Amino acid sequence: MTESPNRDTDVLVVGAGPTGLVLALWLARLGVRVRLIDKTAEPGTTSRALAVQARTLEFYRQLGFADAVVARGHQTIAVNLWVAGHHASRAVFGELGAGLSPYPYALVFPQDEHEHLLIAQLAQLGLHVERQTELLAFEEKGDRIVAHLKRPDGSPETCSAAYLAGCDGAHSIVRQILQLDFPGGTYDHLFYVADVEAAGPVMNGELHVALDRTDFVAVFPLRDPSRARLVGTIRDDAAQHPENLTWNDVSQRALAGLGIEPKKINWFSTYRVHHRVASHFRQGRAFILGDAGHVHSPVGGQGMNTGIGDSVNLAWKLAAVLHGRAGSALLDTFEPERIAFARRLVATTDRAFTGVTSPSFIARLIRLRLAPALMPVFLQFKIFRRLMFRTVSQTILNYRRSSLSEGHAGSIQGGDRLPWIQPEPGGRDNFAPLQSLDWQVHIYGDPAPEINSVCAAWKLPVHVFPWRTEMSRRGLDRDAVYLIRPDGYVALADPAASPKSLTTYLDSRDISLTT
Repeated sequence: MTESPNRDTDVLVVGAGPTGLVLALWLARLGVRVRLIDKTAEPGTTSRALAVQARTLEFYRQLGFADAVVARGHQTIAVNLWVAGHHASRAVFGELGAGLSPYPYALVFPQDEHEHLLIAQLAQLGLHVERQTELLAFEEKGDRIVAHLKRPDGSPETCSAAYLAGCDGAHSIVRQILQLDFPGGTYDHLFYVADVEAAGPVMNGELHVALDRTDFVAVFPLRDPSRARLVGTIRDDAAQHPENLTWNDVSQRALAGLGIEPKKINWFSTYRVHHRVASHFRQGRAFILGDAGHVHSPVGGQGMNTGIGDSVNLAWKLAAVLHGRAGSALLDTFEPERIAFARRLVATTDRAFTGVTSPSFIARLIRLRLAPALMPVFLQFKIFRRLMFRTVSQTILNYRRSSLSEGHAGSIQGGDRLPWIQPEPGGRDNFAPLQSLDWQVHIYGDPAPEINSVCAAWKLPVHVFPWRTEMSRRGLDRDAVYLIRPDGYVALADPAASPKSLTTYLDSRDISLTT
C-alpha cells in the first residue's frame, strides 16, 4: 500500500454543505490551513434550502462575493398568503426592509446552485473539497485532534489537526463520536420538495404560501419564470407507505386553491422534518455546526442561514487563536452565542410549523380565520413590517448576553449587529470596512484625539463617518466609540469614548491585535 502524504492541518472540516464550505472559506481568507472532506462523490443535485437571508448576504459581502450570489439568485419582492383558496395578504419586502440592510429582500437561490458557487470561491483560494473521504473516528491527544479517515480508494489515513469542525448534517458522525445528546422530535407529516415547470397566476416571481384545513404548500420562484420549487405535504394515506412515492401522492387541496398547473416535474423528493438541538456545540477541540447541532422546520427559510452564521462565528475565533491574537478562552464563546439562538429558533419555528400543519381545532381557527384577518391589519404598521423583516432576515440576532459584549451607546448594545447606514450618493457605507474581516473601531461624528492614539498603538483601524441624523434613527450615538468584531457585531459600545474602556476591554479578554 502506498503511504499517504502528510496532510496535517490547522482545522479539519467534516462536511461540504453550505456550513462547511463557508467555514472553510472564512478560515482560508484569514490564512488558516484547512482540510475540507466529504464522504459523498459530488455535491447535491436537489435542495430543500432555498432562501438566502439578508444577514447571510452581508456575510458574503465581507468575503467579496455577495453580488455574485444576488446575480445568480431571484430577488423575491413580495410574499403572499393564501387561505382556503383565497388571497389573504401581500407583504412587499422592499417596504419591510428598506434602509435596514443593503439587501432588503428575500433571495431564492437553491442550495445545489449555492454549493457550486461556494466551491468555485474556494477553488480561487486553492482549496478543494476532498470527495469520497470519510471520517471514521477521532480522539484528542494533547493539543491536537487525531482523525482517522478512509480515502477514496478505501485506504486508511491519519490526519492531525489543531481543531475539528463537524458540519456533517443531522446524522453527524462527529456528534455521535462526541456522544452529544440530540433531543427533540420528528413531525408526523411527510413532506415533499419538487422542481416543477408550471403555469398559473402564482407563477409571477413572488413567494406564495397557501394554508388549508390540513394542508399547506409554498411556491418559491426561480430565475426561470416558468419554473418554481414547491414544498408541501404528502397525502396521509400515501405517507403510510413511503416507498416509491411520486408527484401523484402529494396533497392537492392547497395546490388547487392556488390554481397552479404543473406541466413537468423535473425532480421530486420526500423528507421528514425534525426539531432538535444538541446538548452542546463543543467538546474540547471539536465543534459541531449547522444541522449537526440543530435541525428545525423549514418555516421562514432559517436552517441553512443559521448554519452559515455558526460558521462565521467560529471561523474568526479559530483564526484569532491559531494566529496567537487571542487566548483559547475566546473559543468558549462559540457555544453560548450560537446555542442560545438555535434553541430560540427551534422553539419559534416549532410553534409556527405546528400552527401551519396541526389538524386541531385551535390551529385551524388561527390559520384559517385569525391569521388572514389580522395579517393585513398588522402589515399597515411600519413597526410590525420592520420586525417581520429583521426576524426573518436574521438581522435581529444579537449576542447581548455574551461575555464578549459590553456597553451601551444610543440604543445599540454590545452584542448587537452593527446597524447599516445607507451611504450618500457616491459615498461608501459603513459596512465596506468590514471586508477586512478584522477588529475595528467605528465613530459616527468626531473622534477624540486620544482614541486615535490608543488605536494606533494597538494597530486597530479607526473608521470615522461624518454625523448624519439618519445615524441617530438607527440607534447610534454621536461621537461614541463602537468596537466592532470581525463578524460585524458590536463588541463594545462606549458613549464616553474612553481610551481606558477600550484598552481594558481588549486586555481583559486577552485579545492582541499587534501579533
